[in-house]
Amino acid sequence: MEKKVLDRILTMAVKSGVSDIHFQAGSVPLFRYNGALMDVKYEVLTSADTLDIARIILRTERLQEYDEFVERDVSYSIEGAGRFRANIFKQRGTFAIVLRAIPIEARTFESLNLPPVLADIADLTRGLVLITGATGNGKSTTISAMIEHINRSRKVHIITIEDPIEFLYKNQKAVITQREIGQDTRSFKDSLRTALRQDPDVIMVGEIRDAETFDTALRAAETGHLVISAIHTTDVPKTIGRLLSFYPAEEHLSVRYRLAENLGAIISLRLLPHKSGNGRIPAVEIMRTTTTLQECIKNPEKTGEMLAHMERGREQYGMQTFDQHLLQLYKEGKISQQVARAAASSIAEFERLLTIEGRR
Repeated sequence: MEKKVLDRILTMAVKSGVSDIHFQAGSVPLFRYNGALMDVKYEVLTSADTLDIARIILRTERLQEYDEFVERDVSYSIEGAGRFRANIFKQRGTFAIVLRAIPIEARTFESLNLPPVLADIADLTRGLVLITGATGNGKSTTISAMIEHINRSRKVHIITIEDPIEFLYKNQKAVITQREIGQDTRSFKDSLRTALRQDPDVIMVGEIRDAETFDTALRAAETGHLVISAIHTTDVPKTIGRLLSFYPAEEHLSVRYRLAENLGAIISLRLLPHKSGNGRIPAVEIMRTTTTLQECIKNPEKTGEMLAHMERGREQYGMQTFDQHLLQLYKEGKISQQVARAAASSIAEFERLLTIEGRR
């Protein structure tokens, strides 16, 4: 496959609102649209085609010599069309490529249908803010909206550490330094350590993948910085459990106290099909660390009470559980009751909320 053909397919994907593009030998190219995979009208790809695509994206002609090649994350851009996060890997001895489409410009909370309280969270001057959700549920896009909000509103130094760089930012009020793993620094944890010597106000870590990266991020929050990052967990309680799992059991109590003092918010995302059939809409769970929730984090016996306090803190603090937001989206006609039930954290809780609203 030639570069002009690849760029034409990718440009078509961006214009069509596709989230992911798959290239694999023995299959036609595939687009993921509204969560479902769709065939592209193109001939079946050969191993030579996918090798060509890998060469184009990696900008090298010598890929066939890389016997030790396993996989690699890189960025790829087409001028005037968009940017892509590409994962190149081998399967059954041939190259395969999956690309995630990234908009040219970071979008606003409003355009992404995200709750306006996220702007208040982005206005925090210190603490750890975690964006969670499964792959493809909007974590990177949400983080980019937060960074762009800060960029437009505050004169600060923002450092982003990514693998690879996704959204490109233009300095507005803020000064933004963007560093890419492999190109500008060796690892998340190494870059986090050096970032503390680069006079940052805000540090964005693309993803927390291991205990050392998380501990360094938590230390950065403890020293008075705002740290924003993503982690692959599905909701607030599971996120707390995942963070504790980074440490041995004998350290859990001290870690709970550190989290209680430094965790600013957890924002969990689930993208759901819109009732109209056009696109998807996020259901969002939001926890902000109030005094009451600090006690729930510190005390293992009270951790199970977190969702109830989040539910009660909706009006005053803008917090909400998934089930509360699902009910709201259903009432607004944005998702069907069937979709809401399937996405609910607790079907029984969602049924209770439906009964209260008189909508069963």
